[in-house]
Amino acid sequence: MKWKPFKISDVCEINSGQDIYERERVAGNTPYITATANNNGIGYFVDNMNATLERDCISVNRNGSVGYAFYHPYAALYGNDTRKLRPKYQSKYVSLFITTCILKQKEKYGYGYKMGTDRLKKQKILLPVNPQGEIHFEWIENAMMAKELNQIIQLIHYFDNKQQ
Repeated sequence: MKWKPFKISDVCEINSGQDIYERERVAGNTPYITATANNNGIGYFVDNMNATLERDCISVNRNGSVGYAFYHPYAALYGNDTRKLRPKYQSKYVSLFITTCILKQKEKYGYGYKMGTDRLKKQKILLPVNPQGEIHFEWIENAMMAKELNQIIQLIHYFDNKQQ
């Protein structure tokens, strides 16, 4: 398998989040994604709404826990300290793969070198390519499905052994 570098902006649409300040927040059920490294990036659950509401997106922390990336298959709101990435090829498995590629590079970012929108657009990730040099989405999906299946099998074995 050949791999080739691609700019994140080549594979994802990148948008800013929008803050919901503490004094404005109304407790509710919608995940509000912040710049935390914990809880899949969810800082709060709110009843507020704004234009950032979207599902099947990747959040990348540009501030706070800089460089952390999370996939959100559920509808969520995104704070301004995160960037919302919508992969151009819509697939849970491709989104998870891209999230992992971004997360693997988080160490080069920090408080003094934030992952702003411009840096994020130019950031390159290695992706597998087909013989035509195009991103091999089918390979990515199959590899991620196999990884998921392997995890499920390990869990089943774990619980089977625990019951004995």
